[in-house]
Amino acid sequence: MKSGFVNIFGKPNAGKSTLLNALLGEKLAIVSPKVQTTRHRIKGFLSKPSEYQIVFSDTPGIIESKYKLHERMMAAVKSALEDADVALLIADVNDDFEELNAMFSALKLKVPTLLILNKIDQAHNGRIAEAANFFEGKPYANKLIKVSALHQHHLPKLLNAIVELLPEGVPFYSEDDLSDLPTKFFVSELIREKVYQLFHDEIPYHVAVMINEYKEKETLVKIQADIVVQRETQKAIIIGQNGTMIKQLGTLARQDIEKFISQKVFLELFVKVKPKWRDNELQLKEFGY
Repeated sequence: MKSGFVNIFGKPNAGKSTLLNALLGEKLAIVSPKVQTTRHRIKGFLSKPSEYQIVFSDTPGIIESKYKLHERMMAAVKSALEDADVALLIADVNDDFEELNAMFSALKLKVPTLLILNKIDQAHNGRIAEAANFFEGKPYANKLIKVSALHQHHLPKLLNAIVELLPEGVPFYSEDDLSDLPTKFFVSELIREKVYQLFHDEIPYHVAVMINEYKEKETLVKIQADIVVQRETQKAIIIGQNGTMIKQLGTLARQDIEKFISQKVFLELFVKVKPKWRDNELQLKEFGY
C-alpha cells in the first residue's frame, strides 16, 4: 500500500484546479480563466483499495502579495511545500520558460517532483518540443510529463508516475471520503465561481462569499449566503437592473450546488458592502481565510 501528499504548484492560470478535478473525476476546485481564482488549499483524495491513497492539494497560484488576503494565499502554498511527499510543478507550455524556471528553482523542493507541461492542446508547432528541451534535466524535476488537463490527455501516464514516487504507508482518510473540507466550503466556492463567470474587470477579486445558513430539510436544502464586496458601486453591478444579475447568478449557482450535493436547493443571496475586507484581519478570518 502506498499513500502520501501530492501537492500541485505553479503560476496562476497554469491549470492546477483543472488538473485536480480531472485526476479526481470530480469537480472540487472552481475554475475560471481569471487569475487568483483559487484562494485556499483544497485537498482531494484519490483511493484505490489495497493499492494507494493520494491526497492531492490544489494551491493558489504563486504571486507577489499586495493584500493580507494574498498573504493568506501564499501561506497556503508554504504549508503545502512543507508537507508534500511528492510535488507536481505545473507549467503552461505557452508561458515564459525562464520565468517558470526561476519560480520553480526558488521553491527549493526536497521531495520527488514531476514537471507537468500542461495545455499541450493549445501549443503551436514546435513549442512542446522546445519546452521539453528547456526543462529536461532541470535539478528540481525527476521526470517531465506532457498533458492536457482540460482534455484529459496522458493523465493515466501521469497517475502511474505519481504512484511510483509515493512512499509506502497506510491511508490517511477513509476510502469513501473525497475531501476534508465541509460541504459549506464547496457551496461558497461554487457561488464565487459564478461571480467570476458573470462579471469582468475588478469585481471578482473584490468578492468573498459567506454561508450564513445551511439547513437540510425533508425535500430540499435551504442555503442563505452573503456576497461581500468592497464598494456600493460593485454591489449595484452584482444586483443589476431590477435584480437581473443576482437572479442569474443565483440560478447558475443553485444548479451547480444541486449537482454537487445531489439534492434540491433553495438558495437565497444577499450582497453586503465591507470596505477593504481584503486587508482586514478579523473579516478575513470571518470569511474563512
